[in-house]
Amino acid sequence: VPRLTIVRPLGSTRPVAGESATAKQRATCRSNRLGAVVGEKVTRAAEDALRERMALLVVSASGGARMQEGTLALMQLVRTCAAIAQLHDAGIPYISLMTDPTTGGVFASYAALGDVNLAEPGALIGFAGTRVAAGTTGETLPDGFQRAEFLFRHGFVDRVVPRAQLRDELVTL
Repeated sequence: VPRLTIVRPLGSTRPVAGESATAKQRATCRSNRLGAVVGEKVTRAAEDALRERMALLVVSASGGARMQEGTLALMQLVRTCAAIAQLHDAGIPYISLMTDPTTGGVFASYAALGDVNLAEPGALIGFAGTRVAAGTTGETLPDGFQRAEFLFRHGFVDRVVPRAQLRDELVTL
């Protein structure tokens, strides 16, 4: 079973300052790939945040989608994006924290949709691997391509924050 911990499933918790709904992935068990279970948990966390009118923080760490689940895995991209869109429409903040790795279907769906996108230093972040991207474009990719710092310099990540400073950064947000 994929390891995605919903830190605040139904009740209230104060993980930093103020209330927030929080979902956290750990890159274990087949790299915690996005499948029906993980998609359901992220969607429920967003629904909880919407119902309670709380900010949502999702900490992503994943190797992508679970292709062995086929269409069920691909549907999670749509489900999670729709749930995040409802938060956006309601004016409820969504903070995405991308850790190492955040790739594939997770990156292509909810991890890249934050109102604020944070990343840990050195985190591998992207849809396809570097070799696949280089093969598709037919070009040599720059050093550090798909690392948090590269994405920050190119405007795709809002801030790169060391783990020891995350709590203070989240309180500030």
